[in-house]
Amino acid sequence: MAKKFGAGVVTGVLATVGALAAGLATYKKKIVEPEQKEADRIEQNRIKANRKSYSAHQG
Repeated sequence: MAKKFGAGVVTGVLATVGALAAGLATYKKKIVEPEQKEADRIEQNRIKANRKSYSAHQG
C-alpha cells in the first residue's frame, strides 16, 4: 500500500508541476509577448515619425 501511495504522490506532484509550467508558458505567449510586440511597434513608429519630422524641416 505504501508503494502505491508513494507512486501516487510522485505522479500528482509531476502532474501539478507540468500543469503549472504549461500555464506559465501559455501566459507568456498570450500576455507578455503581445505586449512586447506592441511596445516595439510603438517605438519603431516613434523613430519613423521623428525621422520624418526632421526631414520635413530641412530647408
